[in-house]
Amino acid sequence: MEDSPTTGNPVVRHAQLVEPDSFEPERHFYPRVLNAQIHPLVRFFTGLDNHRIAERYAHLHPEVEPDAIREALRYDPRYFRWGGADLFHVTTEQGVRRIVVIETNSCPSGQKSMPRREELQELAGYRALIEQAFLPLLKRRSLPRGELAVVYDKNEMEASGYAATMATLSGEVVRLVPFFDGDADPPVRFVDGVLEARDPDGTWVPIRACLRYVTQRPWNRIPPLTKTLIFNPVLVCLAGGRNKLLAAKAYDLYNAEIESTGLVIRTPETNWDVGKASVPLWVQSMGGVAVVKVPYSNAGQGVYTITNKTELDAFMEIDHGYDRFIVQALIGNVGWSSRSAHGRFYHVGTMPNRKRDIYVADLRFMVGASPEKGFFPVAIYARRARRPLVQALSSDGRSWDVLGTNLSVKLPDGTWTSEPDRLLLMDSRDFNQMGIGLDDLIEAYIQTVLAVTAIDRMAAALVTQKGRFHRRFFMTMNPDQALVDEITA
Repeated sequence: MEDSPTTGNPVVRHAQLVEPDSFEPERHFYPRVLNAQIHPLVRFFTGLDNHRIAERYAHLHPEVEPDAIREALRYDPRYFRWGGADLFHVTTEQGVRRIVVIETNSCPSGQKSMPRREELQELAGYRALIEQAFLPLLKRRSLPRGELAVVYDKNEMEASGYAATMATLSGEVVRLVPFFDGDADPPVRFVDGVLEARDPDGTWVPIRACLRYVTQRPWNRIPPLTKTLIFNPVLVCLAGGRNKLLAAKAYDLYNAEIESTGLVIRTPETNWDVGKASVPLWVQSMGGVAVVKVPYSNAGQGVYTITNKTELDAFMEIDHGYDRFIVQALIGNVGWSSRSAHGRFYHVGTMPNRKRDIYVADLRFMVGASPEKGFFPVAIYARRARRPLVQALSSDGRSWDVLGTNLSVKLPDGTWTSEPDRLLLMDSRDFNQMGIGLDDLIEAYIQTVLAVTAIDRMAAALVTQKGRFHRRFFMTMNPDQALVDEITA
C-alpha cells in the first residue's frame, strides 16, 4: 500500500463502477488510432471466415491435411480463450521465408492499437472479444452469484475499455478493479474460491465472472483455478501464457502430436531448464550469440540478447531470483544469427526508409475463441526496434536496441509507460512498411492458433480429475522451486 503524496496517509484502493453506454473511444485507443484508416488488405483479411482461410492455407501447403487445418480453427479451448502471439517474419540463407512464434501471451494488449474495421462501430475489437468469447461463458450454471468485473495491474486504457464494453453489452454495472503486485491492502480478495471486489463505500461484492488483465506474476495473488469465472484463468499463465519455459514444452508436445498432419508450430531452437551456470555453454553452442530469458517475465522484461562477452557477463552478474532459464537461438542479421539445427534465420525487417535503414519488427496477433465458431482474429499490430538493423554489431553491449521491439517500459518506481512512437499500425500508412501480404497474415493467424491450442492443452493437463490444480505434476514439468513457492493456493 502506497502513501498519498498530499496527506501521507495510506491509499485505499477500490473498484470503479463502470456504467453501460459509457464507452468513449478517445479513452481506449491511442490518439493516432482514432483517425487511422485500416489498410484494405487487413480489412479484407479480417472479413474472411475460417473456411476460406483454411482453403487458402491448404492450397499453399499441400503437405498439410486440409481437415487438420479446419479442425485447428474450430478448436474450442477449455481455458485459453483469449491470446496473442508475438511473431517474427524471418528468412533463411536460401531465401525461404517463415513466420515464427517468439512467445504467446495470455491477456495480451492490442485493442488500443487496432484501427476500426467499421467506421461506425465504436466498440471495435473490444466488442468482438467480449461478445463472442466472454459473454457466452456466462451461461454456465456452475457460476457463483455475483457481479461482473475487470481486474488489472497495467494497461488501464484497454482494461477500462473492456469494462465499458462489458457493461454496455451486458446491461450491468461492471467493477473496474486495480490489483497490483505487492499491494498490502488490495481491493480484491478470494473467499472460498469466489473473487470479491471492494466498492467505494468499503463493502465487498462477490464477482461471478471477470476479465483479467493482471500480467505481472499473477499467480502470486490469484489462485490457478477459482469458482469465479476468470477470463483467462491464471492456470493459463502457468501453462505457458506467462511462462516461457512451459510454453516451449507445450509447443514441442503438441508438434509431436500433430506431426502426421503436416501442421507445425515454428519457433527458434529452444533449450529449457538451463541452470544459470550452464548458460555460457549453451550460448557458445549457438555460435556465441543467443537470447537468454527469465521464463516468467513479460512486457520485454527478463529478456537478454547476448551477442558479445560484455552482454553475457552482465547477465551472469544479475541475481534473477529463479533457478531455471531458457536459451533460445537469436534471430539477427544474416552475418550474426545463432547456429541451430534448422540453419540460421535472420530478420526480413521493415522496408528500407529514406535513409535506407531496415528495422527489426515483430507482429502481435491477438485471437479470441468462440464456443460456437472457434477462433477468430481480434487485433493486429507491429512494433519496431529503436535502432536499425546493422550488418555487424559493435561490442558496446546495446544489441537490445537493435533487436528489442517491446513498447512497454518499466519505470524506477515500478509503474509502466510505453513508447508508442515505435508502434506500426495496420493502417494505410504503416502497414506497407512491414513488407508482408495476405498469405503472411494467414500464416501468422494459423501459427497463433496452434500456439494458443498447445498451451490450452498443457493447461488441461495441469488439472486433476477433481478439477484442481495439479501442483505435483506442475513441479515435474517446471522444476523451479522459486516459482512454485510463489503460486498462491
